[in-house]
Amino acid sequence: MTNWIGITLGDVTGVGPEVTLKALAAGANDDDTRYLLIGDAGYARRLSQKLGLNLPLQTFGGWKEPGRFFISNPLSEPLAEDLLEGSPPAARAAIAALQAGAEHCLRHELDALVTAPVHKANIVRAGHAFVGQTEFLSQLAGTNRTAMMLLGQDSQGRWLRVALVTTHIPLKLVAQQLTREKVELAIELAAQSCRDLGLARARVAVCGLNPHAGESGTMGDEEQTTIGPAVLASQRRGLDVVGPLSGDTVFHHALHGEFDAVVAMYHDQGLAPLKAVAFETGVNWTLGLPFIRTSPDHGTAYDIAGRGIANPSSMIAALRLAKQLARKS
Repeated sequence: MTNWIGITLGDVTGVGPEVTLKALAAGANDDDTRYLLIGDAGYARRLSQKLGLNLPLQTFGGWKEPGRFFISNPLSEPLAEDLLEGSPPAARAAIAALQAGAEHCLRHELDALVTAPVHKANIVRAGHAFVGQTEFLSQLAGTNRTAMMLLGQDSQGRWLRVALVTTHIPLKLVAQQLTREKVELAIELAAQSCRDLGLARARVAVCGLNPHAGESGTMGDEEQTTIGPAVLASQRRGLDVVGPLSGDTVFHHALHGEFDAVVAMYHDQGLAPLKAVAFETGVNWTLGLPFIRTSPDHGTAYDIAGRGIANPSSMIAALRLAKQLARKS
């Protein structure tokens, strides 16, 4: 059965359209997957020509049409050609594409959704209440039982897979927003992700919040009051999980194969080590949604947008993971 993968173009004044087109061109003949790009057709076609890719982007007219590369604009009017970096029309178009892609998935028309980068601050300035794509998609899907996982491999093929308990919040709010329920959910979803990937086991390590996992309560008590009880409850449910462990050593052990996934308490605790080993090839995977969603692990990169030098490696990895998960499901 042929899979349909949707790709939202993100902020068209960033590098999203470029890395999308380059990734598709790099794997154009890999398999028979069909792709629906969601965003402004004019931008995509002009850029494809400028980059010398000349992908055969057909205007989408229905799921039974012959062809492999389609594009659909959820807006009734095309965007202006000369939009400035991060302009409100580009931000609003990015949100419209994201919503359209999610709706296709919820109607089971797409087998997976890959989302190109957006700029959170510019979306907010354009008039939308917006925390991030993960949170936006979770709200559209009507669930709060989701978690962000970042995964990637180093030059030796060693993987890190990191699920986050909290995501886009100020560091000073992390401790007060940690709950046993949130930690348990991240553990559960991290373990399930290992099974979804077809790994031989699902051994999960859980980070402490404080240095040295709190030093037995001398540097904070979240390990005793919140994280430890969540780990114990997960063990009682039969999950292969250990912790809380010191965040300054656990990623070393995970990279060397002792653990299959790590649960981190906050954004940079998990993403700093992940990006240290897989900066170009990291993938963001939203766990717990009723559909598959991945994205490249980088931003809009306005500083290089339009210059034809954006590296598509992370988008290639995001597409590869989306296709892998779609085939398994």
